[in-house]
Amino acid sequence: MSAVLTEDLIYEILSAVEEIPEGKVASYGQIARLIGRDKNARLVGKVLSMAEYYGQYPCHRVVDHSGRLAPHFQEQKKLLLEEQVEFRDSNHVNLAKCQWDC
Repeated sequence: MSAVLTEDLIYEILSAVEEIPEGKVASYGQIARLIGRDKNARLVGKVLSMAEYYGQYPCHRVVDHSGRLAPHFQEQKKLLLEEQVEFRDSNHVNLAKCQWDC
């Protein structure tokens, strides 16, 4: 399956992100699997980096497979802390306690 970036694909990714409950996080790969594109975690990251052009989505709730925060998203940690997301260190969410079980 090709990873061509279309408006439909963008909104499919953003719709999946919109489902992440407050106080929980998902990984880029988890979002990719939810939309049936298992090998497109990087594509999910690319779409999330442009999400502000498509509306308000809780992109701060998406981290990498190890729970690491996005390096250039300065407000991500603050937003997650406001939702009582637990961290295991300064840059990693505690996935054992906070990963979305979807």
